[in-house]
Amino acid sequence: MAQLKTMLDQNENFVLLDVRTPAEFVQDGRVAQSILIPLQELEQRLNELPTDKPIVCICRSGNRSATACDLLRSRGYEAINVAGGMRAWKAAGYSIVFGQ
Repeated sequence: MAQLKTMLDQNENFVLLDVRTPAEFVQDGRVAQSILIPLQELEQRLNELPTDKPIVCICRSGNRSATACDLLRSRGYEAINVAGGMRAWKAAGYSIVFGQ
């Protein structure tokens, strides 16, 4: 989670992939730069992700994003899991946005 904050602060070139459900994404808040592809849709939507930069995966607690990272790595992506997920992000006091 601290690694993600550092990457955002340093404006690194990566994709922040939120793999929660659409309801969680909208109602529970998200990191501003994140894009939503729910975990259950990820395999069918891999073509939406670039292959030339890291994919940082986040979910509520880190479990679904770990699964997403395993899938992405098996397909040749560089994937980084945000351990602790949005719970840890919020607990650290980092900013979140609500809505689409």
